[in-house]
Amino acid sequence: MTRRQAWVLGLASLASFMMALDSLVVTTALSTIRQDLTASVESLEWTVNAYNLTFAVLLLTGAALGDRFGRRRVLVAGLTVFTVASVACALSPDIGTLIASRAVQGVGAAMVLPLTLTLISAAFPPQQRGRAMGLYLGITGLATFGGPFIGGVIAQGLAWQWIFWLNLPVGLIAIGLTTRRVDESFGPNNRFDLVGVLLVTLGAFGVVWALVRGNAAGWASGEVLGTLGFGAASVAAFVLWERRTSAPMLPMRFFRLRAFATANPANFLVFASLYGTLFFLAQYFQVVGGHGPLGAGLRLMPWTATLMVFAPIAGRLADRVGERTFVVGGLLLQAVGASWIALVAGTGTTYLELLPALLLGGAGLTMAMPAAQKAVVGAVRPNEIGQASGAFMMLRILGGVFGVGVSVAVFAAAGGYASPGQFSDGFAAAMAAVAVFAFIGVLIALGMPGKRPAVEAEAVSLEMEAGNGR
Repeated sequence: MTRRQAWVLGLASLASFMMALDSLVVTTALSTIRQDLTASVESLEWTVNAYNLTFAVLLLTGAALGDRFGRRRVLVAGLTVFTVASVACALSPDIGTLIASRAVQGVGAAMVLPLTLTLISAAFPPQQRGRAMGLYLGITGLATFGGPFIGGVIAQGLAWQWIFWLNLPVGLIAIGLTTRRVDESFGPNNRFDLVGVLLVTLGAFGVVWALVRGNAAGWASGEVLGTLGFGAASVAAFVLWERRTSAPMLPMRFFRLRAFATANPANFLVFASLYGTLFFLAQYFQVVGGHGPLGAGLRLMPWTATLMVFAPIAGRLADRVGERTFVVGGLLLQAVGASWIALVAGTGTTYLELLPALLLGGAGLTMAMPAAQKAVVGAVRPNEIGQASGAFMMLRILGGVFGVGVSVAVFAAAGGYASPGQFSDGFAAAMAAVAVFAFIGVLIALGMPGKRPAVEAEAVSLEMEAGNGR
């Protein structure tokens, strides 16, 4: 690894670390926020969902802005927006201000995350990219590993505002070092696809709004069906526009590439399964196990720690044996782990009975993630990585929203919050749904291409670069 590659990898990972830490520490401190700001349950949901809504809606736009105006410039702008919004969250006097500030945080995150993956993918050649992505996910795993614990400590020992104040020093450091140490780069398009941006924004907004509001408003309500239909129509219009415009923000020919067309939906289901599990695990330990936020966070740490251990290993080995093996194998392990939890979870279940299943599922998820990322960005030309990264990140967040929405609906149909027994029934049903997500992902991932010989892959890469130079 060269000095320049090390700086790109380190700073991209630091930016991703900020986003992951902020998301996780918020979920474990929601009860404290509810008491301090006298917030309703629906308001608490929007404290999480406002961030996810703007994040998912603007991901492709963030990638497009980076390609057009400079990836480093837009990354720094996104870090600035995220940091300022974090300060606004910490200073929020009421729940409405907090929700609005969280929405602005999502805007900043949408500008940051796709560009971190783009910068890493552009800095490392194909034969090193899997290892770099594994390290990137491993460093992000520090936030995933420590987030529940940190959130529990702050919720019980400090003011919840410190969850957001933590982003101020980290953000300032990331902004300063990115400005000095990361070279500027641009994407293939000199024109900004304004029509494409508007259509994909409207489409993503309609779909995400329907998923977020489905359980509260009713899945058959006019609001949900109307916004879902509007979103689907906007997505269809986006596809038609991208096929005819001379400078598309997401070339539709990407979906004719086997790796791109299979790894993206497989990763959608990786994150549907991940977020469906994450949403309920901490609540299960608190409602059924009787533990506080700190105790729940501690019990999540073995599960989240797998990201630090298995992501770098899987990323490195994917360079040798191919991505399909790890995406299929990882999703299969998650399906087995989630099914195990669904079968044994109950009011009398001990933590040690769940621990092997948690480790199995966590290892599977963290095997699949870097391999799927590598497959997607490796399917396109080097100067098109920004566009591919934006689509990958957008589908990842949509997968998380979908996973939470469906698992919550399954939970509500089978159980509730009236008693630990009722919660346990709903939790088991939700984990069964999570297992189904993972198993469908296995079937899709089986269609991914196998590993090509290194000499062939390198020849294709050189051919692409030569074509870009013409």
